[in-house]
Amino acid sequence: MQRILSWFPRKMKERLPYIDLWVTIPYILLSILGIVMVYSASADFYIQNGISAKSYLLKQAVWVMVGLVITFLIFAINKKGLRNKRLIQITSIVLIIVSIYLVLFGSNTNGATGWIYIGSFGIQPAEYLKLFIILYLSNILSLHQNRIELGEDISSKTTWSPAVLVGFLIVLNFLQHDLGGSVINASIAIVIFLAAGSNYRRSVAGIFIGLASFFVLLTTFASKIDVNTPNYMLQRIVGFAHPFELSKGAGNQLVNSYYALGNGGIFGVGLGNSIQKKGYLPEANTDFIMSVIAEELGLIMVVIIISVLFIIIIRSIIIGTRSTKMYDTLVCYGIATYLVVQTFFNVGGITGLIPITGVTFPFISYGGSSMMVLSATMGVLLNISASQKREFIQLDQGEN
Repeated sequence: MQRILSWFPRKMKERLPYIDLWVTIPYILLSILGIVMVYSASADFYIQNGISAKSYLLKQAVWVMVGLVITFLIFAINKKGLRNKRLIQITSIVLIIVSIYLVLFGSNTNGATGWIYIGSFGIQPAEYLKLFIILYLSNILSLHQNRIELGEDISSKTTWSPAVLVGFLIVLNFLQHDLGGSVINASIAIVIFLAAGSNYRRSVAGIFIGLASFFVLLTTFASKIDVNTPNYMLQRIVGFAHPFELSKGAGNQLVNSYYALGNGGIFGVGLGNSIQKKGYLPEANTDFIMSVIAEELGLIMVVIIISVLFIIIIRSIIIGTRSTKMYDTLVCYGIATYLVVQTFFNVGGITGLIPITGVTFPFISYGGSSMMVLSATMGVLLNISASQKREFIQLDQGEN
């Protein structure tokens, strides 16, 4: 412990001059806003049920502070530690065992079985799977950088082994009734494979055909599902297809989200003045927190929040694009994909563009597992950016 206490300040002093403010400031601003909005979205409903609203405020504040510690610890460490072969192997084994356990014995929370509870403390391993896929695939595929630079196609022999492992984990994720999480993980994997040099035309064609088929099947299938189906994921598709017809059942969440969006208009009804959060809108502090923000602070604040988040996303792409190391590039593209797809699924769900998938909004929604993983990804991104800046400075000094 004494070594850590002496090591951390020294490493931070070395690295702080290279910190990327285009990542750090938006991350901190969104996290602080998340604390405020979790309290606002939770307060009335939990007071009505005899629960202290401050407990959610304090919990989210603790998650954010722990997340910041994780971010700066990862920012300070040697990047090679993230590529430790034994650590990756152990993590993959743990994730497989935990995922199988959750499929068979996982606690049911809102229709999904992807939770492990230790007392009142809940852990969602699927969130950690997102970061694992980014780091694992980036590490494996970057080992073949020399072949890629020679123009070789690595889409056949090299990629099948990691693809099988990641595919297996994604299927286990889906079997936990986590459609949103499994699609996010699949999207991350596809983008990393593409960026690593898999056959471009075949991969892009496959993605577009897959997406087009998905939406065609979704719209066709949704109208034919029995509205009384007990299946939780199918109920969400039915609610997406017939929200107002099923406003007291499967469409309840979406209809109340529409009311919140309509009530808020452009400038909102004022912080704390949401009507829909008072028991009408389920999961107001998690999946539907953007609906509450839209009602209280208006469409303009929703646009601002998404714009601030996209500063991080664009910065991640820029860092990845200018990197000369395949590993750094793949990690940055994976992080950008993670944030883009998760944002799309959350906003798309509350606006009725796609079925509700139970995906939270990055940095804003209540939740410990999500905040820990997002904070860790920010630490990785800051670490890569700092290493890159230091290399550029050393290169300039060498030329002079």
